[in-house]
Amino acid sequence: MELQRRLGKDRVLLGLAERRNYAYDGIVVGAIPALVVLPRSTAEVVEVVRFARQVGLPLVARGAASGLSGGAVPLGASIVVAFTRMTGFRIDPQARRAVVQPGVVTARLAEAARPYGLTYPPDPASFRTSTLGGNLAENAGGPMCFKWGVTGDYVEGLEFVDFEGRVHRVERKAYDLVGLLVGSEGTLGLITEAQLRLVPAPRYARALMAAFDEVGRAAEAVSAAIAAGAVPAKLEFMDQGCIQAVEDYLGLGLPREAAAILLVETDGDDPLVVEEELEWVAEACRQHGGRVRVARDEAEREALWRARRAISPAIGAIKPKRLNEDIAVPRSSLPAVVRAIEALAREYGLRVVQFGHIGDGNLHPNVLFDPRVDSEERVWSLLHEIARVALRHGGVLSGEHGIGLLKRDFMLEALDAETLAAFWQVKRAFDPEGLFNPGKVLPEPHSRPG
Repeated sequence: MELQRRLGKDRVLLGLAERRNYAYDGIVVGAIPALVVLPRSTAEVVEVVRFARQVGLPLVARGAASGLSGGAVPLGASIVVAFTRMTGFRIDPQARRAVVQPGVVTARLAEAARPYGLTYPPDPASFRTSTLGGNLAENAGGPMCFKWGVTGDYVEGLEFVDFEGRVHRVERKAYDLVGLLVGSEGTLGLITEAQLRLVPAPRYARALMAAFDEVGRAAEAVSAAIAAGAVPAKLEFMDQGCIQAVEDYLGLGLPREAAAILLVETDGDDPLVVEEELEWVAEACRQHGGRVRVARDEAEREALWRARRAISPAIGAIKPKRLNEDIAVPRSSLPAVVRAIEALAREYGLRVVQFGHIGDGNLHPNVLFDPRVDSEERVWSLLHEIARVALRHGGVLSGEHGIGLLKRDFMLEALDAETLAAFWQVKRAFDPEGLFNPGKVLPEPHSRPG
């Protein structure tokens, strides 16, 4: 094959068994791609783009396949560009900057920055497996997003390959093309390098867990803590379904009887300020019926975050399949939203668990089901209703997991016709031939009801 001749057989996978491994992400199974390419350099990505145009096949970018919206799955005959071999990076401690290729695992960057007293704050729960390219594509957040921000807040510049195979280097000047590419889910071009800002690592951190007898009270405590002036580094929410699943999975001593828990961490360079901020949160929790337990040492603090990071694999053991929502709503609406989702689960008779970065208003309701018993049409109907709850409360469809395939059609209700048309103009300006990740993010303009 021509592309194998250009790049080498180890870069281009043609065997059915090999290609089958690239048909899925963390939730969705798509079509088996026509071929898979594993480039090691920007020059090789350029070759792939030119070849794709030549043979008329679309391109689907893929990182570690930990995505939860179907954004990296092929929908038909296509070329999957798997960036897992583009793992180069370098750190400039004086400039507090890292230059990275897209296949670098997220946790690897933070670990490499640590000897310089620096850190890279965005930390999605999958940070030990997800890649920075995938984080850039989804504008990923993580537990530290409330205080420290999301991926896009740390991007100073990007290198990307356009639909003609031309290489561009862009910075955040004049028209912010960096901001446009981050979160575009591989639909506008292929990111091949990023300049990322690093920050000094905080010297102190304290953590607590607060247990509540009703999910809405936990959400109310969040609003009260923030109103009191607290800006925790991490502020996470888990409902009873998550608590019990994690306990079954790891046995960390979480309160099984609680309807919800909050996991909170404060950090900084002044231990007195860190302690004071944690007490503001603790008091807000107590005022709303929370039973507070402060981590006594580093081991207890780390156990709390092990529990949070374990949610996804733990709930995956409850039912054979799950579909994930990723709504974000104003914090003032959180009590009403979490209660409304609980009510919908009861109405539909389906298992729903809720967790997320509640300090940022970002919730992850997961519908757990068995396709042998539960109607998938009913599951999709429930997901749609959860999306509508977010929209009714002034929220959005995705806080960090992206729109991808799963929420694409919900965009018809989230956007007016004029805005959707403007988005399509941007897509066509960057990708006039529909080469990059077709069928994702934007529904076809003619598919709007009526």
